[in-house]
Order: sequence, then C-alpha cells, then structure tokens
Amino acid sequence: MNRINYQKELDKVIESLSQQEKVPTLLLHSCCAPCSSYVLEYLSNHFGITVFYYNPNIYPDEEYEMRVREQQRFIRAFPAKHPIDFIEGAYDKERFYEMARGLEAVPEGGQRCFQCYELRLREAGELAKARDFDYFTTTLSISPMKNAEKLNEIGLRLAEELGVSYLSSDFKKRNGYKRSTELSREYGMYRQDYCGCVYSYHERHNQ
Repeated sequence: MNRINYQKELDKVIESLSQQEKVPTLLLHSCCAPCSSYVLEYLSNHFGITVFYYNPNIYPDEEYEMRVREQQRFIRAFPAKHPIDFIEGAYDKERFYEMARGLEAVPEGGQRCFQCYELRLREAGELAKARDFDYFTTTLSISPMKNAEKLNEIGLRLAEELGVSYLSSDFKKRNGYKRSTELSREYGMYRQDYCGCVYSYHERHNQ
C-alpha cells in the first residue's frame, strides 16, 4: 500500500494558490511556539493565518500558561509577510480527562494520543467553519513523535464532516523539525521536554 506524501499534497495547494494569486485564510491549531515557528515561517508567505491555541491536555496549569505566553510572544516578534492573529481556546481540562478515561495506561503514541489529536482538530475545524476560514490544519505533524498519517486521516475526515477544507501536511519533511529547533534558539524560546499531558509528563520524568 502506497502512503500519501502529504508534503507533496501541500505543495500542490500552494502552487495552485500562487497561480491564482490568492491569499486564503488559515486557522492553524498550534501545540506550542517552538512547533509553530517553522510552520509560520513557511505558511505565512501563502496564507493569512490565525493561530488557534487549543490544548486542554497540557499539564500542569503553569506549563499551560507558559506555553500560551511563549506562543503570543513569538507571534509578536516574528516578521511575517502577512499578519498573524491569535485565538486562545478554552482550557477545558476535564474534557481531555474524560476523553482519556480508560486509556490512561496506553503508552504515548497510541490510541489515547490519536483521540487527543481528534479532540483538538475537531475544535479547530468547528471554529474554522463557524468563522468562515478557507482552511484549517495543525502544527502537530512537525514533531517526529507525532503520527502525520493519523493526523491527516483525522483532519480530512473532519473536513468532510464539517464542510471546511483541511490543509494536508507533514511539516517535519524538508528538515522542518530541524528548522524549528534553529528558530527556537534564534528567538530564545522555552522548549518543553515532554508532549504536554500528565501521562507524557510522568512517562518522561519517571524514566
């Protein structure tokens, strides 16, 4: 079975937009400033972006607040071709814990993570639909620890369900992750050492 090259799919969209001289709107779900850095550098040349920070999985509260502030700081500092806006979603932690019920012992990268992808992507898709964005997507695929195939599968399914276009991507391609680490150093960003949720926190720090 041939896997889809999501970077090539994104290339096709960007090429088409360039030929039409369009600058569509994009709601970009972001998990954190470091992961958003390369994505914003890349996509802000082609889209009018609003960063949507919706991550009810983040633990503890201080970590959540630190990531929000760092995301906002980076957006202010980054010289994007097109203006970048910011929306903070609800920090509804109980919604995440309800989603994770029964999956607490599943190792990171498994079914609990897939359901967390869907929780956040659905919120992004619904907001994109409500506010009439042309596209929605997420920064999550930049991480070597995240399953880009599953992310795109979920995003495309939600796009069909909600009636708003999903921008397929695999941002780790073309050294995207490496570039994000370079930008993190350049902008003096705080980089966390775990995914964000309480389960990944304990998995990381109990090693």
